[in-house]
Amino acid sequence: MKPGNHTLSASEFLLLGLCEQQEQQPLIFGIFLSMYLLTVLGNTVIILAIVSDPHLHTPMYFFLANFSLTDLCLASTTVPRMLVNIQAHRNTITYAGCLSQIYFFLWFIGLDVFLLAVMAYDRLVAICHPLRYTLVMTPRYCTALLVMSLTLTQSYSLTHTSLLAQLSFCTDNIIPHFFCELLPLMKLSCSNTYANQCVLMYWGGALTILIPLLIIISYVRIVAAIVRVPSASGKWKAFSTCGSHLSAVCLFYVSAIGVYFIPSSADSASKDRVAAVMYAVVTPMLNPFIYSLRNKDMKSALGRLLSRRALRPP
Repeated sequence: MKPGNHTLSASEFLLLGLCEQQEQQPLIFGIFLSMYLLTVLGNTVIILAIVSDPHLHTPMYFFLANFSLTDLCLASTTVPRMLVNIQAHRNTITYAGCLSQIYFFLWFIGLDVFLLAVMAYDRLVAICHPLRYTLVMTPRYCTALLVMSLTLTQSYSLTHTSLLAQLSFCTDNIIPHFFCELLPLMKLSCSNTYANQCVLMYWGGALTILIPLLIIISYVRIVAAIVRVPSASGKWKAFSTCGSHLSAVCLFYVSAIGVYFIPSSADSASKDRVAAVMYAVVTPMLNPFIYSLRNKDMKSALGRLLSRRALRPP
């Protein structure tokens, strides 16, 4: 697909997608449709299992249900639009649609980061201060943590989107991506993007450095507390309560390190697309399997949910 073959108005952008070869589009459509359906099914089942099972009405699973809902929304921000574009053979997106996609993508990806940190804090309190856990992690406090995460990430997303709305864009409105992402859009601007870069540096630093550091500190304290547990069964039980969350954290951040912190290659656009697929598609798809396969309580709840569905009369 040659950029020069497309005439675009100033009010729309051309998304080059994951692959510019038309003969590979049906394969890409099938793969991403399957991944999206798995994402929707897996996260919906997790949410239903937590909501329907009184045994899981605890702070840990309250945050997990919201994490699953965020993953579902994150995947729904980008993948359905890409599938529609492939089927319609039209890869343009309006200016308003592009800003809307960036707004929701930044909101949900930021919320994922904050919820991972909140879940690490929940495990820290549960393991290091078990006698005070119910006093600290009250329903009101858990709700306040969720509202704080929603507010901060929405402010981050809204700030970026508002600054983008003030930029002017050149006639070459071609985005080498399968959805509207912040950095490629900033590169297309003919305006001064200093304010955008400052917000990206400070907010991005908080999301990619400060919050992961807080998660690491939490797990250092958790491991130190577990080591002091005298019995092997007690250590295993403590490790098992945070194993699924630690796996989700590793999946999320290892993909970022593997893509963004490896030496730059010649094809930076392809590297950016790989990063976006990891964040927006692969991670939301795998998280339900991590929490259902590595967590005995979740497996029991899923079994009870499926049993109730099977016994329900038609």
